[in-house]
Amino acid sequence: MAVDNKFTFKLITRYITKINLRQLILILAIASAIASLVNTVYASYQVLRQQLIENTLEGNYAYASKLAASVEDFVRSVQQQLAVSAQVISENFDYHAFLDAETKRMLQQTNSFNSVLVINKSAQVLSTSPPSISMKGVTLETLGATESIRTKKPLITKPYVAATGNLVVFISHPVFFKNGDYAGAIAGTIYLKKESILNHLLTSHYYDDGSYLYVVDHDRRLIYHPLKERVGEIVGKNKMIDEVVGGHSGKMDDFNSLGVPVLAGYAVIPSTGWGVVTQRPKEGTLASLDRLVFNVLKNALPVALISLLIIWWCTKLISKPLHQLADGARKMNSAGIDDEIQKVSSWYYESSELKRAILIGIALLQKNINKLREASQTDPLTKLGNRRTLEFALETWKASGTPFSIISVDIDFFKKVNDTFGHDAGDIVLQKLATMMKDVSRQDDVVCRVGGEEFLLLLPKTDVESASQVAERLRIKVQGTEIDPVGHITISLGVVQWTEDMGDVLQSLKEVDKMLYKAKHNGRNRVESQYKVSDQSDDMTHTV
Repeated sequence: MAVDNKFTFKLITRYITKINLRQLILILAIASAIASLVNTVYASYQVLRQQLIENTLEGNYAYASKLAASVEDFVRSVQQQLAVSAQVISENFDYHAFLDAETKRMLQQTNSFNSVLVINKSAQVLSTSPPSISMKGVTLETLGATESIRTKKPLITKPYVAATGNLVVFISHPVFFKNGDYAGAIAGTIYLKKESILNHLLTSHYYDDGSYLYVVDHDRRLIYHPLKERVGEIVGKNKMIDEVVGGHSGKMDDFNSLGVPVLAGYAVIPSTGWGVVTQRPKEGTLASLDRLVFNVLKNALPVALISLLIIWWCTKLISKPLHQLADGARKMNSAGIDDEIQKVSSWYYESSELKRAILIGIALLQKNINKLREASQTDPLTKLGNRRTLEFALETWKASGTPFSIISVDIDFFKKVNDTFGHDAGDIVLQKLATMMKDVSRQDDVVCRVGGEEFLLLLPKTDVESASQVAERLRIKVQGTEIDPVGHITISLGVVQWTEDMGDVLQSLKEVDKMLYKAKHNGRNRVESQYKVSDQSDDMTHTV
């Protein structure tokens, strides 16, 4: 066995020694280009994959929250309708013709329910609409009627099978006479397995990209599902449903109840305790990424081929001086050989040209990587740096010992802006603030968006007093700028300084948060900064 191994090694060595430099460089160049291409494509794929998953999760969470808010508004609206109607019929509770007219009006005017009925305190039906239900005089023993009579309060039941045979949600409001005596209740039912306004509200937002949504109640029962045959089904083990039934809102990369990998967002409807879950199959989400990577490869291959042709040409140039050196070595005893070898001294220049040629082959791919890296470090809404930009700047300055100041910026009452004018207006405010922060910053300053309405401005080689002046200029600029359609806004700012002797940069980030909270606590629309006075050992707080 040892003899065979030695013989194999000799064959390999003999074969390698027959490869000339031109072939060897070409082989190495091709291998290097392929390795760089594979590594670049793989790194790009991983970055894009994670970003695509995060964006899908965030989009599904925002979508679930929006739908939950819409259903919440709908439920509160129908409860208010029932409350008004209860007040109207309380004065004419004994006139069945009036009750019939009122139930008919509610059903036709608002289209909020599939049926409307009035019951007395014995759960006997006094009036129904539509008349086709034919339940007048019937004493109901269903969950909705009995619970309404028992509690004598506004009620939203869990789904149950009504006397009509439909799976319904029963929403009722008590009726009291003027003397305060309980008279009965007026109620509306929503059919879960038939066309209803709730069904329309959820279905009208359906996306045709493999995404779908469903709604569950406290008992894990499906109140809405795109597949009507699944409405009323109780869902088993499912982490998303565990979370939303527990009263939590959020997003999750997990499996659905059928074992399919999904990217889901979920939100709770407060008044009912129901949960809205929106999800998209993970495979469908990543399909577009596969197409994108294929296009990157398709566009990169021609450039790679052109680069390889350039490398092949360069190998010819590189091999020529080495052949000259080899010829000179064979003619060492010839006259004038030293002059010929002297002429080959340009070999070093040719070797540097080879490196340049190889770099040409991968220049375009590195440019693509830089673009991807820039995209991953930029907030898409404001075009400011994100947390990756922040971390890079902090690590760089800490490593070099560069002192810097941190300005933390937060928009006052930003939630009120979103609630009053909508999220589109809120986005405009964020973009305007980003522009104003750029206006007051220098070229070497770093401006980042680190949260919803939270921003950081990093000023290298700037003490805390100068940074406080910058913060005050920004505060005044924001206060005096009118933003359509919101009008004027204000911001609160915190300022701290970091120097090399302070150690951990994270502690300075915590300190600037404290200063920001202090500005909020002291009335907002102000700057709070903390710095050390040279002749005192204690920290001093400076309010601009």
